[in-house]
Amino acid sequence: MIRDRKVLARILMLLAIAAMSITATRTAIGAAHEPTISAEQALQLLLEGNQRYVAGKLEHPNQTPARRAEVAKGQHPFAAVLACSDSRTSPEIIFDRGLGDIFTVRVAGNVADQVVIESLDYSVKHLGVRLLMILGHRRCGAVIAAVEGYEEVNKDVGPMLLDLYPAVRATQGMPGDPVENAVRENVKLVVKNLAASQELSAMVKSGELKIVGGIYDLDTGTIEMLKD
Repeated sequence: MIRDRKVLARILMLLAIAAMSITATRTAIGAAHEPTISAEQALQLLLEGNQRYVAGKLEHPNQTPARRAEVAKGQHPFAAVLACSDSRTSPEIIFDRGLGDIFTVRVAGNVADQVVIESLDYSVKHLGVRLLMILGHRRCGAVIAAVEGYEEVNKDVGPMLLDLYPAVRATQGMPGDPVENAVRENVKLVVKNLAASQELSAMVKSGELKIVGGIYDLDTGTIEMLKD
C-alpha cells in the first residue's frame, strides 16, 4: 500500500513537471512570434545599410565576438531576404549588417518554390520577421538562361528555369532589354505569389507583414525598390 502511494506520488510529480515544461514551451513560442521591429523600421535599416555600402562607409555592425555569443542563444532577425545565390549579391554585405540581423534565403534566380516559401514562413511566424524583401539583380545568369532557352522546343529544363518562365513569358515583346525586363518581372511575380500563398496571405492582408521587391545593381551597388 505504501509502495503504491509512492508510485502514485512519483507519477503525479512527473505529470506536474511535464505540465510546467509544456507551459514554458508555449510561452517561449508565443514570445518568438512577437515582431522584432516593424516592417517600415526594418526596410529603413536595410536601405540605410545599403547607402553606407554604396558610399564605402561601412560600419560592419553586429560582427563582434560579443554579438556572436549573444545570437548563439537565439536569433531575432529584423528582416528576411530572398536573394539570388550569385556570389556578388550577399545580403549581409550589400546591406552592411551582421550576425543575426537578416534571415537569408538564397537560390538561383531568387525563385520561391515550396521549400523557400516554408523557410520564409518560419522567419515570420517563429522569429518575428515582419519584412520580406525579394531581391533580384541585373544580368542574372539564371534569368539569362531562361530568356535564351525559352523558345527552344522540347528542351529538357529543370525546375529553376520553369519557375522563371512565367516572367519571360509575361515580358515577351516588351521594349527594352529582355533580360532586364524578365529580372524585374520575376521579382514582381515572386512578391505577388508570396503575398497570395497559403502560408503568408493572411498576415499580408491584415497588414502585419510587408513583402517588397528590389533590384540590385552589380555595377553601382545600389538597390532600386520596385513599386507595388
